[in-house]
Amino acid sequence: MVVIRLARGGAKKRPFYNIVVADSRERRDGRFIERVGFYNPMAAGGEQPLRMAMDRITYWKGVGAQLSPTVKRLVGQAESAQVAPAA
Repeated sequence: MVVIRLARGGAKKRPFYNIVVADSRERRDGRFIERVGFYNPMAAGGEQPLRMAMDRITYWKGVGAQLSPTVKRLVGQAESAQVAPAA
């Protein structure tokens, strides 16, 4: 099964996650099919905490990929941020 999940990077106590499409049998930080974004929970100042290629995520969901619970939450956050009305 193909899953869209987080792959951890960064240093000790400074996590950085790549959002990747991978075979569910591969290791968490192992081989992946495609990188579709990143999540930086420690972003400060002008750094971007989350970036996703929503068109690629939509494509992979369309061909049967499953989202991990955390990625599902992040996709919801990204979609609500895009739809937010401009003041």
